[in-house]
Amino acid sequence: MSGDLAQGAQVGEAQLAERLGVSRGPLREAMQRLVQEGLLHSIPHRGLFVVELSDEDVEDIYTARMAVESAAVLSILRRDDADRVADRLDKAVAKMSGAAERGDTQALSRSDLAFHELLVSESGSVRLQRMASTLLLETRMCMAALPHRYVVPGDLVTEHVEIVRAIRERDRDRAMKVIDEHMGDAVGRLSIPAAEPADA
Repeated sequence: MSGDLAQGAQVGEAQLAERLGVSRGPLREAMQRLVQEGLLHSIPHRGLFVVELSDEDVEDIYTARMAVESAAVLSILRRDDADRVADRLDKAVAKMSGAAERGDTQALSRSDLAFHELLVSESGSVRLQRMASTLLLETRMCMAALPHRYVVPGDLVTEHVEIVRAIRERDRDRAMKVIDEHMGDAVGRLSIPAAEPADA
């Protein structure tokens, strides 16, 4: 799943196998794994459906992401190569900045998630990466369902610049603070009642 299936949509095995160009055996195994991870749910005699995320789910996703990514940053800060990690993250931020300048929100969202995937992978923890994989997919589902609630591009880039700066300066307290603020801002945006206007 890449997050491009609508929440609540039924997932047909045959159609999805044809769409992805894979055989049904491996696809069936992958779909069962997504059921176990809570991304799909099975309704007897009806089939598999993409989960629908409530505001409570959104808050839970970002709370979990904050725990995972904070742990990843702490792991990075304990090592001698934090500058190397910061250099790699700077390159990811540059891609975000380019997308923001072009007004390409799809590229911006992809590069946003790629930044966080890289951040966790640099921790070296297989378990943190495994948890982040599911959480980032759920995040992608949120963003796909609520594109009009995505952050102002310039603000998003600035938030990531601050994360990298805290890592480069090995400022543990600052890093924890900016990650907490970043995740909290995301929850606030994605949980805005539908009747309220949101930033473009």
